[in-house]
Amino acid sequence: MSRRASLLTLGLILISCQFPAVRPAPTPTAGPMQTAWEDRSIFAPGLVDSAQSILEGLPGASVYHIDLEISDGLTRVDGEESVRYTNTETAALHEVQFRLFPNILGGHMDITTIEVDGQELVPRLSLGESVLHVALDPALEPGQSVTIRIDFSVEVPESLSLNYGVLAYAEGVLALAHFYPMVEVFDDEGWNAEIPPQSGDVTYADVSFYIVSVTAPKEVTLVATGRELRRSESGRAQTVTFAAGPARDFYVAASSDYQMTETPAGATVIRFYAPASLEEGVRAAADIAARALEDYGDRYAPYPYTELDFVATPTLALGIEYPGMIAITAHIIGPQEPYLEGTIAHEVAHQWFYNLVGNDQLDDPWLDESLAQFATLQYYTDEYGEVGAGGFRDSLLRRWSRVNGDLIPIGLPVAAYSDFEYGAIVYGRGPLFFEALRTEMGATKFDAFIKDYAQTYSWGIATPEGLQQTAESDCGCDLDPLFDAWVYP
Repeated sequence: MSRRASLLTLGLILISCQFPAVRPAPTPTAGPMQTAWEDRSIFAPGLVDSAQSILEGLPGASVYHIDLEISDGLTRVDGEESVRYTNTETAALHEVQFRLFPNILGGHMDITTIEVDGQELVPRLSLGESVLHVALDPALEPGQSVTIRIDFSVEVPESLSLNYGVLAYAEGVLALAHFYPMVEVFDDEGWNAEIPPQSGDVTYADVSFYIVSVTAPKEVTLVATGRELRRSESGRAQTVTFAAGPARDFYVAASSDYQMTETPAGATVIRFYAPASLEEGVRAAADIAARALEDYGDRYAPYPYTELDFVATPTLALGIEYPGMIAITAHIIGPQEPYLEGTIAHEVAHQWFYNLVGNDQLDDPWLDESLAQFATLQYYTDEYGEVGAGGFRDSLLRRWSRVNGDLIPIGLPVAAYSDFEYGAIVYGRGPLFFEALRTEMGATKFDAFIKDYAQTYSWGIATPEGLQQTAESDCGCDLDPLFDAWVYP
C-alpha cells in the first residue's frame, strides 16, 4: 500500500496451473452466509464483464470468510476468520504463516483460537508478534488445501503516529487496514516476512477472495472493500456482508459523519464517503477519478470492479490505496486544493500497479510507486497535453533535486533508503526512468509493452526482471544499459 508524505511535509503529490484438492476439507461450507469454498459466483456481480473470466482462473487463491464485530466505541474489533489455503508451491509445506499487522501498527492483536481442519493448535508468534506460525501435520503437499480457523481480537490505536494512521480511530473515523491475520506470500525466499519501514508500504500479498460480515453500531456508515451483499439490523447493531475478489487486501472504514455521493464512470460506480461539508470537493475528486479510470483503462487494462470507493479519513498521508477502495485525507478534499488532482490520479493508478499487477512493495517499491507516478504523468498529458503535464514533470524533477540529482538506483528496497531519499528517488527519479524507457523503446512499442506487462502479470506478482524481459521482448532490443544506469545497484 502506498504512503504519501504527511501533510507536515506535503511532498508527495503527488496464471497458474489447476491444483487438485487431494486433502479433504472437514466440511464443504464455512464462514459468512455458509458459502462453499469453491463457489465464486458470489463475486461475479462485483466484476465488470471483461473481468468475469478470472473467476475460472486462480485455482490456488486463498479464500477468507470473516465475521467481524466492531465495539460501540469503535476502538476494538473481535473476529472469527476461516481461510481455505492451497499449496501452490512445488514442495510440501510444514506450516502456513500469517501476518498480524496490528502488532506493528500501534495496536494489539490477540490470537485466542487456532484450528487446522478442526484440530486446535497452540499459537506461536515471531518477528515482534507480527508473524503467526500455524504448524501442519501432516505436511501440506503441492495441490492440497487446508482450512485454518483463527479467533482474534484487535485493540485499535487512537493515534495517527505509526504508518500514517492506516489503522486507527481518530476524529470520529475508524480506519481498519490490515486488521485480520493475513496469509504471507511464499516466494523464492520462502515465507516472506519483515518489519516494514515507516516510510513505505507494509504489505506484500497474493490475490485472494473475501466474504466478510461486519457487525457495528447502526449509527455509523460502514464502507468496505468489494460489493455489499446484504444488511440487517438488530437492536442497536447492524450487520453488513461484503464480497470482494480477486483482491490483495480487505479494508473497512466507519464513521457517523459520512455522506455518500455516487458518480457513474462507464461500467463502474464511484462512491465517495465524506462529511457533507466537503460536498463540493467530493464532486471535484470524483470527476478526477472518473477521468483517471477511463485513461488508465485505455492505456493499461480495463478496471476490473463495478465499484471504486473513496473514504475521507484523518490519515497523515495524502492518500492510501486499497483494492477497489482509496482513503483520502479530508484536509485536501476541496475543489481548489493543489494536491487533490495529483493525489487522486496517483491513488487510482495503484488499482493497476499494486492490485492488478502485484509486487513486493518492501523490496521493489518502484514497481508500484514509480509506475503510479508515471501513470499520473500520463494522466496529466492525456488531460492537458504536454504543456499541461509540464508542471507535474517539474515536480518530479524537484523531488529528485532534493538529493542533488544523485544517481541513486530506483530499484532498492525501502529499507535501503533514508526517508528523504525514498521520496526523492522512488517518487521523483523513478517515474522519469519510465520516460527514459519510453524514449529508448519508442512511443508505439512502449505503449504496447505497458499493456502487455499489465496483461502478463494481471493478478500475479511482477518482478524487476520480469518487467525488463517483457520490455525487451516487445522492443526486440537490449535494455541492460538503461536498467543498469537507472534501476539496479
